[in-house]
Amino acid sequence: MTQAVTRRPRTLFFAIQVALSGALLAFSTLPASAQDAPADRAAPQPPDQLLGPLFTDVQSAKLFPDQKTFADAVPKSDPLMILADYRMQRNQSGFDLRHFVELNFTLPQKGEAYVPPAGQSLREHIDGLWPVLTRSTDSASKWDSLLPLPKPYVVPGGRFREVYYWDTYFTMLGLAESDHWDKVQDMVDNFAHEIDAWGHIPNGNRSYYLSRSQPPFFSFMVELLATHEGGDETLKKYLPQLQKEYAYWMEGSDNLAAGDAHERVVKLKDGAVLNRYWDDRDAPRTESWLDDVTTAKNNPDRPATEIYRDLRAGAASGWDFSSRWMDNPQQLGSIRTTTILPVDLNALLFQLEKTLARASKAAGDTAGATRYESLASQRQQAMETHLWNAKHGWYADYDLKTNKVRDQLTAAALYPLYVKAAAQDRAEKVAAATRAQLLKPGGILTTTVKTGQQWDAPNGWAPLQWVATEGLMNYGQKDLAMDVTWRFLTNVQHTYDREQKLVEKYDVSSTGTGGGGGEYPLQDGFGWTNGVTLKMLDLLCGAEKPCDNVPQTRPGSASAASEDGKMLSKPAEQNAPAKADAPAPQQDGKMLSKPAEQNAPAKADAPAPQSTAPAAPAEANAPAAPTSSAPAPAPAQ
Repeated sequence: MTQAVTRRPRTLFFAIQVALSGALLAFSTLPASAQDAPADRAAPQPPDQLLGPLFTDVQSAKLFPDQKTFADAVPKSDPLMILADYRMQRNQSGFDLRHFVELNFTLPQKGEAYVPPAGQSLREHIDGLWPVLTRSTDSASKWDSLLPLPKPYVVPGGRFREVYYWDTYFTMLGLAESDHWDKVQDMVDNFAHEIDAWGHIPNGNRSYYLSRSQPPFFSFMVELLATHEGGDETLKKYLPQLQKEYAYWMEGSDNLAAGDAHERVVKLKDGAVLNRYWDDRDAPRTESWLDDVTTAKNNPDRPATEIYRDLRAGAASGWDFSSRWMDNPQQLGSIRTTTILPVDLNALLFQLEKTLARASKAAGDTAGATRYESLASQRQQAMETHLWNAKHGWYADYDLKTNKVRDQLTAAALYPLYVKAAAQDRAEKVAAATRAQLLKPGGILTTTVKTGQQWDAPNGWAPLQWVATEGLMNYGQKDLAMDVTWRFLTNVQHTYDREQKLVEKYDVSSTGTGGGGGEYPLQDGFGWTNGVTLKMLDLLCGAEKPCDNVPQTRPGSASAASEDGKMLSKPAEQNAPAKADAPAPQQDGKMLSKPAEQNAPAKADAPAPQSTAPAAPAEANAPAAPTSSAPAPAPAQ
């Protein structure tokens, strides 16, 4: 009798628990829709927070070679119940963690393999990959880390199963060349949706990416779409989202005192306002949890949370990782991204301010247009003052720790040229430094330092090749720009001829070799390489005689330059600082040369000038022409 009395409450509690769990399970199976209004759905918890000790134990046990695998796994039922089961079972004899995971989670599937037909050209291969890389996820399981988007999108490929912010612009360049403007439109709309939903465009459409953004290329995407359809009406349409993104990057700037910082914005002692990369969390990255924990343990002299924040900010920069962010290039634990004001980020925000000015004018907001022009002028002045290294003659990052510009030359030095924020004489010096130190047989280096990190030598990345090409074109350095284009395309072609695939990054110290280093194996697919390759092919060969493979000999730069106005992704005059609002910047009381648009030769009728930069070093000799333009069939991702 006593036993029955004592057991009855437990039985009742168990019945209630089962009923509640059933209700939770039924609720959890309801899909999250991309159309859900922000007020209807709070930001979801990332898997490391949702699964607590189970997530920690799975990653610590190295169940999967890639830590992103479990971050992308989808719980088959309410994570709270899975976690409760795990706590009950994990200390039992014979418990198998892998079996438990496979029983309770749906693991991500490997992407569809693409087998190119025999004799497929480089262009045909890329065009055949677009549908393979396209995803449509307008709904997702409630507990999925994937964030649904209303329209289809193109992913990079390989382990990158979701859309990535800055990757997408360079992918769009190729989609536009392939006349897939519908996909460009879809992805602009997806990013506008994310800005409305979350207040910014996250690193990628995963819950664990919501705490940070990436290099802000949304204004470039809108500008690209506007060149195809709508013009200023397109800018006007997306003005609210452009304003919201700008507010995200500038949050807290109005209340900053000189010498203070708040999240992504910093006010220097002279009152200049510039930006940095930031992540709202200071925990190990969900997708690289064990790597970050190990890095922190190997550097006990620093607070772990400080290291985690800087690693996350490095991921937000897109350059994850690089000696650019480190005190000791050989020690990842010395990373301090949040104490560095990046030249590329501030160039991109200059472009955002210019686009906002144009969009505001299109919307009839004259006061708004004037305000954004003024902000762009102020940023340009701050960049010329604080992000120019007069000793070496190139643009570089500003170090908040030492309160001076850094000495390191990186491919980011070309961003002020890319957005036409540079003075003409300084652009010429950057071009000379690029030819002398960054230009190699297979393209331009990311940095000149070898560290084993993927955003260092000898790697070169497609987006940086395009930034260099267009930036140099903007300042009359057409011969050097075409040299960068030719060398990188030759690298891509050589690799494709041998392996029948395009990859994420390339070793530019030679041609025909994919890049290495970093936290994961070399990925193929690959969205932004595909996009830049098509854009460069059409720039190299011209619109009248398009080429499907890289030519055996480099076409003359003069003929390529004749297509300049049509081939570049945005007309230079749209991005040049307004003469009335952006006077030539000063430094040390001396007037610098006039901005580029005042001195550069007109693109329409000017012949391609010969570069006055120093001759290329021996190791930068032009690459051999591609030996084959008809690759044999072989599987490719």
